[in-house]
Amino acid sequence: MNFTELREKYPKFLYNSYKIFEKENKICIEYNFEIEGLTNFKPKIEISKKDFKFKDINSNIVKNIVFNLGMIEAISYFKATCSPQFFIKCGKLDKFQEQWFKKIFYMGLGEFRFVNNINISQNELVEFNSLGENIEVKENNEELEGIIIPVGGGKDSNVTLDLLKKYKNETLIFRIGSKKVPLQCAKVAGFGNNEIIEVNRIIDKNLLDLNNKGYLNGHTPFSAIVAFLTYLCSYLLGKKYIALSNENSANESNIEGENINHQYSKTIEFENDFREYEKRYLKANVEYFSMLRPISELQIAMLFSKLEQYHSIFNSCNVGSKTEPWKWCCNCPKCLFVYIILSPFLYKKKLVNIFGEDLFTRKDLLKTFIELCGYGETKPFECVGTYSEVQYAVTKTIENIEKLNDNGDQKLPYLLNYYKENFELSEEELLNSYNKDHNVPKEFENIIKMALDGSL
Repeated sequence: MNFTELREKYPKFLYNSYKIFEKENKICIEYNFEIEGLTNFKPKIEISKKDFKFKDINSNIVKNIVFNLGMIEAISYFKATCSPQFFIKCGKLDKFQEQWFKKIFYMGLGEFRFVNNINISQNELVEFNSLGENIEVKENNEELEGIIIPVGGGKDSNVTLDLLKKYKNETLIFRIGSKKVPLQCAKVAGFGNNEIIEVNRIIDKNLLDLNNKGYLNGHTPFSAIVAFLTYLCSYLLGKKYIALSNENSANESNIEGENINHQYSKTIEFENDFREYEKRYLKANVEYFSMLRPISELQIAMLFSKLEQYHSIFNSCNVGSKTEPWKWCCNCPKCLFVYIILSPFLYKKKLVNIFGEDLFTRKDLLKTFIELCGYGETKPFECVGTYSEVQYAVTKTIENIEKLNDNGDQKLPYLLNYYKENFELSEEELLNSYNKDHNVPKEFENIIKMALDGSL
């Protein structure tokens, strides 16, 4: 359906209400959104209580976090029509907050705008109108301690688990969704069921119906939802730190010359914005940061290559991780990227054992391969590393194979041979890089440096 026509036909999106309550063994959050003249949405979030000791969920500080989480949750429903007027009936935003949410709506929907050919400025996309009352929140002066680590089941969060293993006794794992891979990774790291915060996010079926009817659809900033959700759980459980696993490579745009990033809510820009926002408005005294921000996907791959206990169970393929048993689909950009980035360290036998086949022999993956290397029109809209990292990994793998070729052991497989014949080999040295633009607390930063120099 046409973006302009939908905005004209459905000019008002309403954030009607939110509520948080306990039901059986869960803490439940429910929202009520509405596209006026079209439909209502009532998405839900459920947090399993298990044996956790949660703080009072009826406090103003909790209500305020839940309200703000709703602003991010609303993006998934707002995008169906991109109604220009957003009415908030259950809370109030000041001018700074309005601009903050305008930015996350606009940047978080960057891929969505590109795919749907939407050309509009940040200021024009949405106008917020506050009809509710402000929630008065006092600074939380309670002394918090311990860590929450969100685990998705890929190599990155497993590296974070290993780096912070000395803090295991004061750490909880956070998992959102029904994928079993994160649970298995947490189990291998030594975490029991009552040390894993399990969250279920229930999408309203009315949105799925609109998607099927051809209303606007596309990628939303899921990691921003994780930010507010983990912040809520950290406060309720008295944890001081949220240790994400977003690397420096997440900052690169998918479109050359454009600020459009599939991973926007994983970038240092969003991380800094969120840290500023929570200090000004959420006030729970929780610290949100990414443990892997100082390093690249390539360095993460190097560290992960040594963690053999995870090699047979990790998975970050959006298709394969939903199957039972989970597997790598071996057809998508994410699979090929992970294969490439691990290849300098694990190719060939160990890597083929993980994926079930040698992806470098796949002629049908050439287009994806070229895009990942930076020679296509766009970088695939997936959580993948930078062009320079892919080029470096490919170059190093070619060099490793050619050293063996002196003994007649291996020949270059199709994709690597194509690269050598058509592109220049990388001369960069990326394994010694270190990004100083990060928010890692000093007590944790030393761990990263020790891991990189092999002294951990």
